[in-house]
Amino acid sequence: MDFAFDARTEELRAKLLTFMDEYVYPAEAVAEEQRDLLASPWDTPAVVEELKAEARRQGLWNLFLPDSEYGAGLTNLQYAPLAEIMGRSPHLAPTATNCAAPDTGNMEVLTQFGDEQQRKQWLEPLLAGEIRSAFAMTEPEVASSDATNITTHIERSGDEYVITGRKWYISGAMNPDCKIFIVMGKTDPDGDDIRRQQSMVLVPRDTPGVTVKRAMRVFGYEDHSHGGHAEVIFDGARVPASNLIGEEGGGFAIAQARLGPGRIHHCMRLIGMAERAIELMCRRAVSRTAFGKALAQQGVVHNWIADARVTVEQLRLLVLKTAWLMDTVGNKGAHTEIQSIKIATPRAVVDILDRAIQLHGAGGVSQDFPLAELYAAARTLMIADGPDEVHQRSLARRELKKYV
Repeated sequence: MDFAFDARTEELRAKLLTFMDEYVYPAEAVAEEQRDLLASPWDTPAVVEELKAEARRQGLWNLFLPDSEYGAGLTNLQYAPLAEIMGRSPHLAPTATNCAAPDTGNMEVLTQFGDEQQRKQWLEPLLAGEIRSAFAMTEPEVASSDATNITTHIERSGDEYVITGRKWYISGAMNPDCKIFIVMGKTDPDGDDIRRQQSMVLVPRDTPGVTVKRAMRVFGYEDHSHGGHAEVIFDGARVPASNLIGEEGGGFAIAQARLGPGRIHHCMRLIGMAERAIELMCRRAVSRTAFGKALAQQGVVHNWIADARVTVEQLRLLVLKTAWLMDTVGNKGAHTEIQSIKIATPRAVVDILDRAIQLHGAGGVSQDFPLAELYAAARTLMIADGPDEVHQRSLARRELKKYV
């Protein structure tokens, strides 16, 4: 396993690091100020559009997409260190470079499973950053950690599909630029194979019967940068049968294909969050005095910083190994490692952020530092894309099979 960065990765890292220093970090406070003046809290601040234009000008655009016809054509191992850098400002940098979820996963789905018309109508404007999208799978009435539980109905009616159901925590749905939903529901609820009951369809936001009912908060945050998280009602919404993605019964498999790359993206961005936290810890420790000496001279602070550095180095190696395996043996061959990073990374980064907040005192839970919002994002990823316990169950069963 050779994790040395190749020439293209080094070039993109250098450009991205400069972009972060010159454009993204200075824009963080500006975006918050502009958001306070917007007519709707879900509108996009002007500085975000400026960042997008600059990122595209510099070639820092669609870096996540391995398909060279549509994206940068990077491998997982090449993209991983770039996602880490973007994770240092997770509420701005991914959006600025058109690498923000849920659009990334939706573009991957359309690239792999969409037909020519679907790609032209929806993938192309997503790739251009002209529209946003949402992925509607999670439901409030069932344990959505088991995707076979979903109850939304997708019923064939002549040349149309009729969608009826209730979804929530649908990321991006509050953004007025969100024009399309990828909706997962059951087309064959009584089918013998529970993993062939589900299908995915494209549902334009303005379809009659689609209601974005309310914004869902996360630890009190509305998460404007991702376009919010919404409860969405589908009440007999009708779309052409041609809006089916792939085949009937293929929804579960598509969801699994979508989540594999997404998990490694999340984990690399989490490492970026941890690096930002370590930087803030160190700056705080050398600039604050308590009980007659700098915080940097307190033994417990030494332990926090040292433990954080060790943890980040360990996590990074595991995530890079996972990226390398995904590139060499595929997602199925990297299943154990994908689950391992999904379990290990959020909980470790939550711990690092918790120590960073503690070191900042009242400032750590305030809006004057990014730590509280980073904590909320990291803690949420212990649930998103499958809660830890689901991955632990699957990983343990795979280990036990070796001995049974």
